[in-house]
Amino acid sequence: MSNNYYYPAIFQPEDIGFSVSVPDLPGCFTQGDTLDEALEMAQEAIGIMLEDIPEKDYPTASNPAKLVTEGDQFVMMVHFDKLAYDKKYNSKAVKKTLSIPAWLNK
Repeated sequence: MSNNYYYPAIFQPEDIGFSVSVPDLPGCFTQGDTLDEALEMAQEAIGIMLEDIPEKDYPTASNPAKLVTEGDQFVMMVHFDKLAYDKKYNSKAVKKTLSIPAWLNK
């Protein structure tokens, strides 16, 4: 499976910054003071929404051309890198038992 996913997000300019919604992930909303920050926050919000879902069950991204926008809203594709997200937020140590040669143990 690929570690890279792309979801269309609707960006709404606000008085300060942008609010963002990801239609393919119900309840996925965020915001940022700048477009770059809003994009980063959207990537993190997607990660949070997908965290407890097996990768095989991730929703399929919808066609961005079919999303309905109003006023000054616009659609951007948001890249989500599952591996980078896991390295950043799920890097706790996991104990594993293994066997090594005796010479290596000395």
